[in-house]
Amino acid sequence: MFDAVPPSAGDPKPAAGVATPVDAATVAAATAPPAALFADNRRRIEDQVGALAMALLALITFGNVLVRYLTNESFAWSEEISISLMVILTLVAGSAAVARDRHIRIEILFESGSVERRRRFAMLSAFATVVAFVIMTSLSCRLAWDDYQYEVTSPGIGVPQWWYTIWLPLLAALIAFRAMQRLVRIWRRQW
Repeated sequence: MFDAVPPSAGDPKPAAGVATPVDAATVAAATAPPAALFADNRRRIEDQVGALAMALLALITFGNVLVRYLTNESFAWSEEISISLMVILTLVAGSAAVARDRHIRIEILFESGSVERRRRFAMLSAFATVVAFVIMTSLSCRLAWDDYQYEVTSPGIGVPQWWYTIWLPLLAALIAFRAMQRLVRIWRRQW
């Protein structure tokens, strides 16, 4: 790739319209998306759990399609397990997005203004996320407890419903924890 680069003081002047070569690292740095201001892109347990949930979803779906194609029947349990895995995958991905500062926001409001304003918006966002998911944790705990206490069974295969609903409060608490970590990290950062 070539780019028109002005010559430095000691370089001979190139002919008009002649491009000079640019190395790949310069091109990669120029075309890479900007890193989020408060992002933390380390690998987490959420990455492995999400990959496992996606792999299980793919295997179950492939097996169900294969059996349906060969026998004109489908696995009765596959829909329940798939829905549960999709909920788990969604919440695990949400936790990773919160930890990496990759969640949905209105960029025009967040990106405009000073660094201190961005910091305050990031703190407000993290605090609102903590509050929302603490509420979700408490309400979903009640749901899982009701499923356990009243011995509710799943409609498809008849296993206890709390096997599925227990993941909602656990993963909502994980998201609240990741948002709290992010809030503390932003709070401690000196400007």
